Parts: sequence; structure tokens; C-alpha cells
Amino acid sequence: MTERKVRVRFAPSPTGPLHIGGVRTALYNYLFARQHGGDLVFRIEDTDTTRFVPEAEAYIIEAFRWLGITFDEGVSFGGNHGPYRQSERRDIYKKYVQQLLDDGKAYIAFDTPEELEAKRKEIDNFQYDNKTRSMMRNSLTLPKDEVERLIAEGHQYVVRIKIDAGQEVLVDDMIRGEVRVKSDILDDKVLFKSADQLPTYHLANIVDDHLMEITHVIRGEEWLPSAPLHVLLYKAFGWQDTMPRFAHLPLLLKPDGKGKLSKRDGDRLGFPVFPLDWHSIDKKTGEEVFCSGYREQGYFPEAVINFLALLGWNPGTEQELFLLDELVPLFDISKCSKAGAKFAYEKGIWFNHEYILKKSAEEIADLFEPICREHGVKDSKERITQVVAMMKDRVSFVKELWPLCSFFFEAPTAYDEKTAKKRWTKALPEGDATDPVRIPSAVVLGQLCDYLATLDDFSLENQEAKVHAWIEEKGWKLGNVMNAWRLALVGEGKGPGMFDISAFLGKEETIRRTRKAIEVLG
Repeated sequence: MTERKVRVRFAPSPTGPLHIGGVRTALYNYLFARQHGGDLVFRIEDTDTTRFVPEAEAYIIEAFRWLGITFDEGVSFGGNHGPYRQSERRDIYKKYVQQLLDDGKAYIAFDTPEELEAKRKEIDNFQYDNKTRSMMRNSLTLPKDEVERLIAEGHQYVVRIKIDAGQEVLVDDMIRGEVRVKSDILDDKVLFKSADQLPTYHLANIVDDHLMEITHVIRGEEWLPSAPLHVLLYKAFGWQDTMPRFAHLPLLLKPDGKGKLSKRDGDRLGFPVFPLDWHSIDKKTGEEVFCSGYREQGYFPEAVINFLALLGWNPGTEQELFLLDELVPLFDISKCSKAGAKFAYEKGIWFNHEYILKKSAEEIADLFEPICREHGVKDSKERITQVVAMMKDRVSFVKELWPLCSFFFEAPTAYDEKTAKKRWTKALPEGDATDPVRIPSAVVLGQLCDYLATLDDFSLENQEAKVHAWIEEKGWKLGNVMNAWRLALVGEGKGPGMFDISAFLGKEETIRRTRKAIEVLG
């Protein structure tokens, strides 16, 4: 048999913002497709009309555009297997529903919600299956003419798959190996609903995968219980030879405690669980809904990709930093963990810091410049880049630069009280007039200003050499001078090397700030 070209798909439901777990699923599909020279199909599974959110589709597409995950065909990308929205494929599904009914592999059920609820109360752990279907109102228990009459009169019905007992269903999973399930425990799932003339996920999923020539289905672990049903549907249609191979990815788990990752965990611990910000109106309450996203929180797409790639899989080496293209040849779906992956969101912050380090000062300055302009900074792009070069290794997000670097552009208007108490010597203690360590900071910095004014070359290198020699000649302690000077120029005890700061500020601004601190602090 000719080996088929690898084709995988990512098929989200447009019911809201795309969860970060869905992003990881799409990423693994992307890596698998690219590694095997295959195609990645983008399909929208919108058969659940009650939960459909119109703006969700555009949100999902924009999220992948930002992340750099590209599709070969599908919704908004074109292709030869469309349409790619399930809501536009109604007539296709009806044909296959009828095939199952004609072949006796499915049946029509008329049970109302009230009748089903009554049966659940009557029978503990009730499920509609090979043992209970004979008690219900369906085409297996009703005369043919009554079935036709009920349909003609417009009674709502569903079509259920007919699963017979005594079968062993084998699911060949690339991560979990062979999973064997007895058909006796499976229920007769609903495949089609007359109310909206749409199939359920189970039928539409199988028909689409077959018609779109999908060779591998890589999806979340939550779909593993559905896999035996999907195998049975492939057999019911006689499509065994084109059945895709399955891979069920491990769940993303809470950072703390047990259970799978949820939006509440992000709200509680302060991290996003969606790729982009999401704004919508709750249909039930009419209230505005907002969810924060990785992009707007200041994460780089490369950092998010790198972080997600290593949640449930690793290359087996010590290397941790990988760009998207670097992951492609290394990815091995069979090496994914079977156990859930704890969502250590702090690691995502670490990755973002590492990508700040990898990027040039010019790249970071492009992102930092608008923030500076918002704060009224008039300095040139070149000077902003100089500041970034000194400070970018101290932050995990570009937005953290301003509170850390603002003193380069704005002179301090106040001085940190705690730092001043520790670093600014006020007056000579009684009997210490000859102690060079205890000379008041105002005296020291006043003389320093006079000395700085004599320097024609105010470069970092010249300042450092000349000032160090001058302090040594005075017999003063270097740390005492530098700590007080830092407070004068910065307003607190932070920042890079003192001569990096003074060289950037220039002689005039450095002396002005120093004399201002003497005036204020005394």
C-alpha cells in the first residue's frame, strides 16, 4: 500500500478564547506536520450552536498569526477539501448519517429530555446502551410505520450509533501504546440531532477527518474516552484502511494542587491562560468578560512557543532554548509524557527573560521607545537604546524597564528614605572630626561636584580612572562616596555602575542632580 502524505489538523470550537492547552495541541500538530513534510489543516468545529461565539474564530486565527504557527489549508487559508467550517457541511453529514441508518449501524431515538431524566432516576448510573436501548422509544423498539409517522409529524429525534456488546476495541496510540476497551461499557452516543439538523462532534469529526485525508489525529487527553467510539465509526463506514493514528497529549495541570489548568488558576496566581486578551459580553448575565493574554502581558511569541513545547515533551538534552524551526527536527511525538504536565508558569517568565537577553538592544529599544514617549521622554532613539543595553538583563518584560530606568530620563524628585538613612551621612559624630569615613555626604559630594567640573573628558573610562584616583588621594572609602552619589543621581539604591549613569547623563546634568541632592538631603 502506498504510504500516504502526512496530514494533521487542528480543529477548535469557536466557543470563546483559545485556551493555552489548545495552543500546545496546535503546536505539536505543527511540529509533527513540518517534521514529516506534511500538511496542517485548520478546521472550525462549530456544530454546537448553543455555545457559538461569533468573534472567537477571528481571535483564534490572530493568536496563531502572532505565535508564528502557520497552516497549509483550512478556514481563511483555502484548500481543496473545503468547506472547512462544519456548519457549512450539513448536507455532507446527512449523507453519512443515512448510510449508517441504512446499514443498521445506527438508529433513531425519540426519547424526550424528561423521559431520559426519569430513566436516570430509575436506574443508577444509567447510560443509553446495548442493555437499556430496548427500554426506550427508538426505531429498534417502535414499529416502522410509527417511526415514519413521528418523523413526518415533526417530532424531534436524535440518531445514535448502535454499539453491540462483546467486541474488543483497539486504539493504537502513538503516546500510550495499545489501548483496549470492551464495547460493553460504551454508550450509544448521539451522532445527529434533528433540532438543528447538525451532527455532533463525534460524527462530524470522523467524516471530516476521512474526507480531508487526515493521517494522524493529535489531540488532548480529554478526548481519549472518545477514541474507541471513533474507531468503531471508522469500522462502521468501512474506512479501516484509512483510519488515522491517534496521539492523546497529556493534560496541562494546575501549578499547585490537583486537577487540570483552568482560567481560575490564572486569575488566582496572576498569569494568563489565553494567548491574547479576550473581551466579550456574557450571554446570560450581559456583563463584560475580560481575560488577559500572553501577548498583551508582554510575552514574546518565541518564549510562549518554547515554554509550551517543553510541557509534556523534552528533547532528552540539557538544552532549553529553542526557536520554532529548531524544534521541528527534534520533536518526537512518541516521547511525549503520558502523565499530566504541571503548568509551571514561572518558567514561562524565565523563558521571556532569556529571550530578552537573546535580543539585541536595538530590538528591545523598538519596543521600549513607545513607553518612553508615553512618559514624555524626548531623548533620541540612540540614547534609549543605550539605556536598554545597560538594563535589559535585569527584566523579564519590556514593560518592567520604565520603573527600573526612568531615572535616566527624569531627575529624582524624592529620595528613598530607607536608602538615605543608610547611605547618606548627615553630620560628624562628637569626637570624630578626623575620621575620613564619617565626613558628611554633603561635603563629600560637594567636593566631588567641584572636581567633576574640572574634567574635560567626561567619558565613562576617564571618569572612572580620575574619580577613583581622586577618592584614594582624599583617603575616603570608595563605597561611602559611590552609595551617596547613587542616591543623588537615581533617588534610590538601584541602577548599573555609577560611571555608566554619570557618563549617560553628561557632566552638566550629573552635577545638577548631585547639588540638588545636597540641597534636599543636607
